[in-house]
Amino acid sequence: MNVFVSGLVPFAQGDPSFILVAVLIALGLLLLFLFVFVAKFFNLWIQSWTTRAGIGLMDLVGMSLRRVNPNVIVRSKIMAMQAGLSDKDGVTTKALEAHFLAGGNVPSVIKALIAANRAEIPLSWRRAAAIDLAGRNVLEAIQTSVNPKVIDCPDPMKGRTTVDAVAKDGIQLKAKARVTVRTNIDRLVGGATEETIIARVGEGIVTTIGSAENHKQVLENPDMISKRVLEKGLDAGTAFEILSIDIADIDVGDNIGANLQAQQAEADTRVARAKAEERRAFAVAREQEMMALIQENRAKVVLAEAEVPQAIAAALREGKLGVMDYYNLRNVQADTEMRAAIANTGHNETTSRSVTTA
Repeated sequence: MNVFVSGLVPFAQGDPSFILVAVLIALGLLLLFLFVFVAKFFNLWIQSWTTRAGIGLMDLVGMSLRRVNPNVIVRSKIMAMQAGLSDKDGVTTKALEAHFLAGGNVPSVIKALIAANRAEIPLSWRRAAAIDLAGRNVLEAIQTSVNPKVIDCPDPMKGRTTVDAVAKDGIQLKAKARVTVRTNIDRLVGGATEETIIARVGEGIVTTIGSAENHKQVLENPDMISKRVLEKGLDAGTAFEILSIDIADIDVGDNIGANLQAQQAEADTRVARAKAEERRAFAVAREQEMMALIQENRAKVVLAEAEVPQAIAAALREGKLGVMDYYNLRNVQADTEMRAAIANTGHNETTSRSVTTA
């Protein structure tokens, strides 16, 4: 052991061969590290070089350091170059990296540019990237622009299957419409969505049916709905261009006018019953008041009749009424009572009884 250590001392004291070996080892380790680091980008660099995508090896290393997925950038750039798009069209490596770092979907934007280029639809990289960052599916928008889309009105997913409206004759009509739309690229950012188209078309159907004098007119010519709705320019401010509105189905519903009239008649009947009940209650109350008034007047009559015997007695005491006059009065009363009993007039016997009592 001591011999081995003593043999290494000359190298440690500055032997040139030892320093050279150490430098070579360090360079080897560095080259090995660089080889391992670069090896994972070598395949992408070969693909970029063979397709003339213009992405160098150092660019790939820089993407890794900037936390950009090199696979996405390289494949998207290769796809653009193979489709005839170049840096002059705005499809540069930096633009792709910036869109990726902004959270955009780089492959979807490249596919949309390729589809627009093949369909001869004017679409720049900046507009496509803006549409993608706005949350819209730019590829689907281009596909819809090339192949128009059919929208059901109303949307069955919302729970309703028909647009219900009532003509002037009171008959309800239930309609289904299909709207053919095409994406308007210029209004895609900031334009209204499909829900606005469905709402506007539904409103137009209701207005057209409601303005019809007779529901038979609509049934005979459903095309009148499409024409009037298209004349209103319902696609203004939306991300779509309406190509056509077709009435898929129209059915007759309930007689809303008759139902409303029946309900109105029922309501009028209830009002009349309430008023009649009010009058009856008033009559009953008035009757009770009159009966109370009659009883009051009868009480006054009884009081007045009670004073008659007292007046006769006072007249007899004062000598203003003789005995013969009193008997004559009794005879007249008896004769009157007899005649009343014979005629069955139902004369009130209260006075005669009071006189007899007196």
